[in-house]
Amino acid sequence: MTENDGAENTIRLERRFAHPPAAVWAALTTPELLARWWAPGDIAPAVGHRFTMDMAEWGQQKCEVLAVEPGVSIRFSFAEGTLDTTITWSLEAVDGGTLLTLEHAGFRLDTPLGARAIEGMGNGWPGVLSRIDRVLAEADQA
Repeated sequence: MTENDGAENTIRLERRFAHPPAAVWAALTTPELLARWWAPGDIAPAVGHRFTMDMAEWGQQKCEVLAVEPGVSIRFSFAEGTLDTTITWSLEAVDGGTLLTLEHAGFRLDTPLGARAIEGMGNGWPGVLSRIDRVLAEADQA
C-alpha cells in the first residue's frame, strides 16, 4: 500500500513479515542480504557511515546513515547530489512477526527527475520489498 499521509513528496509503505524483527533488521542492514533483495551496497547501521548502492542502470548512488536505533529503525540519505532523498526503515514487533514501515521522503516534485522518480519508485518499492520474504525464507532453511 502507498500512502501520502499529507506529504505528497513521500512514499510510505507497510509490509508484514512472518519473521522476528532481528531477522528483518539483518535483511535491511547486512550488505550480503541487502544485495539479495534490493541492491549491492556496503551499508552499516552506524550514524555517519557513508556507502554506495549499485543501482545497475541508475548507477552508483551515494548514501549516508543519518540515524539508527538498533533493531528498530535506520534512516539514510539516498542518491546524494541527484535525488537527495531520505529512506527510513522502521520495525515493530507484531503478533506472528514484524511490521516494516518504509518511508522514502524528500522528492522534489518541481523537477522532472523528482517527479519521474517518485512515480517510478512508488510503483517499484512494493515489488522490491516483497523480495525480502524470499531472503528471510532462505535464511530459515540455512
